[in-house]
Amino acid sequence: MASEDITKLAESLAKTQVGGGQLSFKGQSLKLNTAEDAEEVIKQIEEFDGLEALRLEGNTVGVEAAKVIAKALEKKSELKRCHWSDMFTGRLRSEIPPALISLGDALITAGAQLVELDLSDNAFGPDGVRGFEALLKSPVCYTLQELKLNNCGMGIGGGKILAAALKECHRKSSAQGKPLALKVFVAGRNRLENDGATALAEAFGIIGTLEEVHMPQNGINHPGITALAQAFAINPLLKVINLNDNTFTEKGAMAMAETLKALRQIEVINFGDCLVRSKGAVAIADAIKEGLHKLKELNLSFCEIKRDAALTVAEVIEDKAELEKLDLNGNCLGEEGCEQLQEILEGFNMAAVLGSLSDDEGEEEEEDEEEEEEEEEEEEEQEQLKEIGQGEQESLTPKKIIDSQDSTPVPSPPVDIATFLAFPSPEKLLRLGPKCSVMIAQQTDTADVEKVVSTLLRISSVFKDEAPVRTAVHETTDALMRKAFTSATFNSDAFITSLLIHMGLLKSEEKIKAVPSLYGILMTLNHMVQQDYFPKSLAPVLSAFVTKPNRALDSCSFARHMLLQTLHQL
Repeated sequence: MASEDITKLAESLAKTQVGGGQLSFKGQSLKLNTAEDAEEVIKQIEEFDGLEALRLEGNTVGVEAAKVIAKALEKKSELKRCHWSDMFTGRLRSEIPPALISLGDALITAGAQLVELDLSDNAFGPDGVRGFEALLKSPVCYTLQELKLNNCGMGIGGGKILAAALKECHRKSSAQGKPLALKVFVAGRNRLENDGATALAEAFGIIGTLEEVHMPQNGINHPGITALAQAFAINPLLKVINLNDNTFTEKGAMAMAETLKALRQIEVINFGDCLVRSKGAVAIADAIKEGLHKLKELNLSFCEIKRDAALTVAEVIEDKAELEKLDLNGNCLGEEGCEQLQEILEGFNMAAVLGSLSDDEGEEEEEDEEEEEEEEEEEEEQEQLKEIGQGEQESLTPKKIIDSQDSTPVPSPPVDIATFLAFPSPEKLLRLGPKCSVMIAQQTDTADVEKVVSTLLRISSVFKDEAPVRTAVHETTDALMRKAFTSATFNSDAFITSLLIHMGLLKSEEKIKAVPSLYGILMTLNHMVQQDYFPKSLAPVLSAFVTKPNRALDSCSFARHMLLQTLHQL
């Protein structure tokens, strides 16, 4: 190690905080690659008697450094809290699992009994969960009360591995007479989707001791929400439910409302940006009316709730003496509705609990209501097609897939390019077959920039981190964009401008509805920018807008990080 690096490390370690059984290297930006790099950290750990909490956040730990740190932890049997979020900055995803395995094995050797494990903000993906799977199943985690895995990019696969590990931990700990009693679970921004959420719901139902669940921004729709609702119903100690920025629709909201009727300890409900809509909001209001006397915070912002439903919500909080915040911003009340809402709360002497209504969307026209119904029908159709494609949940399909007199499966309905582009889904893209990329490119007029942007957004919207779907999206994108960028009539600057507008990253004079989720297009752009057809002159523009603070980007921080890292390397 160079002398200037040693000096820098020494200065950083001088800031190390010690106290109350805690050793903290938090936020010191230490770059620990080799065993030599980690010598001073190891010394501090070894010399700390009664180590109960170790903070390594805000540093970057490589495989070799993790091994020697792990060796030092093998004798720390009193360790209870591992604050290990954001400790692999700049590392390859392949480096993280072996580093986590080394650290986990050390805790098992030490015989530690953890109370808290925080691995948030480590972009380790599904494979990273394998890195601490053995730890979760071991006696070290039989005592675990808080598990925090926010913004780790686990995906569906990682969610399933995690759920299985939690169930195994509960089984083994129960056999020893002290079942796992997890209280806090945090896994926001992980693209768990329905399958990942459903797997975790099964684990939650077995555990039964949860007090806080935070799973915002996971792309969960009503099947996953319903599974979670059923699991929450058998966790009677629940105080906080944060499912912000998932997609309930009426079905999910109804299921969650039924669960709320069974819970008596609820203090915080965060269903903001969850598309509960008016019927869902009324159902939730009925549940609140029946109980929830400890409710402190209710967030139903940006949920497409109309005036009458919002007023119904306001009316049921009259006897909620502990309520501190009611958030109904970003709905469809209109000016008169906002005034009525404020009047109702003033009548209860509760005006102070109402949050800002500055982003109210105004009252919807009849046409908007019809569009909402059409969207609900479209969602139903896509769910049914998915069920048919997977051959699951037969009772939810309009007719039986297999006739009782004939074992020959009914073939999936045919799909053409127009159907896919009108109602895109991963299943439809795959059913189009290997020639779909060429066909979509041929049918798209690349002289029309808006048409190219629209087609790209529809293709990218079905992106999943599963090999067949990911490959199909990449190949289709390549065929389309290669044709566009190599065309003499294609305006690249106009393309990037239009794309940024549709992503909600650039304002337009015209009212253009931004795509509901940026995850797919960000992951697709991460592939696009690495291809030879992509004009390198557009990279700085894209980087500038993706770097800017933006709520929609914040909800896809893993994909955003991946794209920015790639752009930086170009």
